[in-house]
Amino acid sequence: MKKKARRSQVTDGGSSQEECCCLCRLSDDDPAMFGEKVTLREHKLSVHYFCLLTSCGVYQRGKEDEGVFGFLVDDIKQEIRRSARLTCSCCKKKGACVGCYVRSCRKMVHFPCGRKQKFISQFTGLFPSFCPDHGPSQSLCVGSDVSLPQTCSICLDSIEPVLCYSVLKCPSCHASWFHRDCVQRQAHSAGLFFFRCTLCNNKENFQEEMLRMGIYIPERDASWELEANAYSELLVVYKRCDALTCLCNEGRTHSAKSGWFEVIRCRLCGSGGTHRKCSELKLDTSDWACSDCTQATDGRASLVASPQAGQRRSLLSKRHLSSIHSPISCKRPSLPAGSGTPEELLQALAAPLCPLRVQVEVGGDRALSAAVELVRRADFDPTHTLSVRFKDHRRASFPSSLQDSDIARQYFLKLLMQQIQDSVVFEGPEGSKNLALDAQALRDDLYFDVGCLLALSLVHGGPPVSFFSRALYQCLFNYPPNQPLTVTHMTPDTHFSRQVSRIAEAKSLKELKEVMAASWEFLELAGCNRPISRLEEKEALVEDLVSFTLITRMQLPLQRFREGLQTLGIFDQVQLFPSVFCRVFCEAAVRLTAQTLSQLFNVNFSPQEDKLSRETPVITFWRHFLLECEVGRSSISLQDLLRFATGAEELPAVGLLPPPSISFLHPVISSPPGAEEEDDEEDEGLFPQRELGSKHLLLPVTSSYQAFKSSMEHAISHHVHLLPTDS
Repeated sequence: MKKKARRSQVTDGGSSQEECCCLCRLSDDDPAMFGEKVTLREHKLSVHYFCLLTSCGVYQRGKEDEGVFGFLVDDIKQEIRRSARLTCSCCKKKGACVGCYVRSCRKMVHFPCGRKQKFISQFTGLFPSFCPDHGPSQSLCVGSDVSLPQTCSICLDSIEPVLCYSVLKCPSCHASWFHRDCVQRQAHSAGLFFFRCTLCNNKENFQEEMLRMGIYIPERDASWELEANAYSELLVVYKRCDALTCLCNEGRTHSAKSGWFEVIRCRLCGSGGTHRKCSELKLDTSDWACSDCTQATDGRASLVASPQAGQRRSLLSKRHLSSIHSPISCKRPSLPAGSGTPEELLQALAAPLCPLRVQVEVGGDRALSAAVELVRRADFDPTHTLSVRFKDHRRASFPSSLQDSDIARQYFLKLLMQQIQDSVVFEGPEGSKNLALDAQALRDDLYFDVGCLLALSLVHGGPPVSFFSRALYQCLFNYPPNQPLTVTHMTPDTHFSRQVSRIAEAKSLKELKEVMAASWEFLELAGCNRPISRLEEKEALVEDLVSFTLITRMQLPLQRFREGLQTLGIFDQVQLFPSVFCRVFCEAAVRLTAQTLSQLFNVNFSPQEDKLSRETPVITFWRHFLLECEVGRSSISLQDLLRFATGAEELPAVGLLPPPSISFLHPVISSPPGAEEEDDEEDEGLFPQRELGSKHLLLPVTSSYQAFKSSMEHAISHHVHLLPTDS
């Protein structure tokens, strides 16, 4: 009993035993530094969360609502008994529960003492702790000519630019240095979803490095998002005339519902207002900028105009940059302006792809589910080459010899593009899809995944997208620039489009008010349930409703979809050349023609004159054969021929790499020239051959067109029967 009493007396400032952490013996309650302090009155026990996480002998064996966040009370008491025999190497008192993870090291500390002794505890994996001799460290990784920061990028106080336990840096920009305590408090405030570098905004690499260096990142939303009514002041609408001379008899705070003395707000800041009469505006003016904003933009406020109106700020402007960086988004250099065709631009993005392969297992026809599972892997790298294998019943119709081949990958990407178009993420008629608003897809972050997969498919040799509506392309890339969206851009036959169409078709003010009364819920949701006094106001109302339907309510899906498209640099490249890429995303794939296929192949003639004389007619046979395939005079199609020669079912958006080529397969001549019967026999034994890896086609050298055609049809028909069909 004396020992217990003595222990109670040495705790901070006479604090009771129950108020002190049972593991570190401190009563401090600082959630950012020690984790949440939890007190169980019925067990007369208090403990810091970080002390539990870093203790060597206790594990979460219960559910989250059991004990202390899953740590059972009996286990905590067992850890107290175990650590009571261990002495802290810092304070020399009993109860040390945190030990160095290196087995040969015997240093033990209390968690707060460990912070003083520069222990690093990693709050991930097995939650190991390391003493100063064995802990991780950071390296400078910048040239000697680069000036190092002199202030903490979080608190802005001065720092010594020497990497150590108390001074850390961002692994991405190397320009953001900060105190350890500052970044820990930032992580505690921002949470997992908002914790990132304060300068370069990097999230993925930054969080990974901070976890390695012992920073705890709580898995929750930011503290400012959790505060009740945190943004209530944003709901207050500014209603005051700020003109130098207010002409309203009822005062500056009076705002009529319409007319000269309605207060209209600054379209840029929303924090200034004026009566129309007081600023000498026209009666129908609803677009106005205050003097402060006009000065800040050098009088060029119209430069931030929206595609919905020439005078409104853009929600789609090219200066929009995502603040969320995905582990599968890669920053790549852009090409100079005027750089050719979409194929050339995509080939520049495909150039850095590495030969390392990533396996994709496709069950049946479920290409989309297999692809989503692929991009959600923690170790997924979009630059790795896709190696596709079809399993289950597909294996029977997809030859085992073609598994992991270019043909399997092309077939997978074609299936994937079809299933993406038919997914819940899109709505609208075939070939003209808009984004659909789906709550489950938002929860699952499917918009990001689909954007990532479209980018992945384009760079890795998939077909053109071809199903975007012009409205969706404009919402994503602001092309054509500053063009208003109209009712015709809305998805037809939806509840919203029907309501907007009825309003747009109203012929009189009375009819307009009746339609608005019947659609009051939609108008209220869109923030457009305002009194209408003239039929001419219908146009602005319709414009606002279209903007709400296609842009405002779709902000989060559009944002996540854009961020997915940033994978492999696709989004940035399309933003630079939107007119060039428009046909890739919005126009149906160009029909394959004999001329297109003929121009696709480079012909390599033999240098020997005797062979060249026999090869020249074969090229004529080849071109004639292509024409017959196009018009249906052959048993095979141009698509079958393309699949045989290159492995592609249709021309990929990135083009065929390497460029396809043609050379010639000569018969082995074993008899003197002029023996016609033997020539026919030699013709019958020759068939076209291919080298898929190099996209190289060997055409048989025959003496007649009929022999050439027969040989080509026989070989290609046999090959096509081995491949799966669309059905």
